[in-house]
Amino acid sequence: MSVRQTIPYSSGVFFITFTCIEWMPLFELTNSYDLIYKWFDILKSRGHAVHGYVIMPNHLHVIISFKNQDQSINTIVGNGKRFIAYDIVRRLVVAQAESVLNRLSNLVNATERNRNKKHAIFEPSFDWKDCSSIDIAEQKLNYIHLNPCRSTPPLVANPIDYLHSSANQYLGGGKIVYPVSNIMSILDFSYG
Repeated sequence: MSVRQTIPYSSGVFFITFTCIEWMPLFELTNSYDLIYKWFDILKSRGHAVHGYVIMPNHLHVIISFKNQDQSINTIVGNGKRFIAYDIVRRLVVAQAESVLNRLSNLVNATERNRNKKHAIFEPSFDWKDCSSIDIAEQKLNYIHLNPCRSTPPLVANPIDYLHSSANQYLGGGKIVYPVSNIMSILDFSYG
């Protein structure tokens, strides 16, 4: 279920999910995994930290520590979605994927169309969960890493076999595509 409420904090650790419109596999279709990694780089350059992720063909799960900034967390995530969306559309144009572009255009509502939006790439809101306790953070990290194994149909049998995930770093797999900051490195977590 999408959450349309503002994250009431200016910093903290959050599990964030955003989904391609109508669950279309746009990341896979446009091979846009690199766009997510670029967004992660931007987050890191601004003092935030990525602790875990999985980029599925049609959605992203990520755990991010947001450092107190002038922008709200909702704005930071919204801006990331917007710039990723622009690049996905560019790739669809280059690929001459007219049927997909037409479908994405038809999904733009009248209000957005009046604001010159031409294509709907993502669902308008995103899900979030406060991960300020180690128990919740670990539960969400496990969920992220098992996601490719639990999809229908499963994309892999073992989490470390899915390329676009932090599972390799946490579970000892061979290839780390994007290194993350270990969730245990967050100083606020303590064991009692």
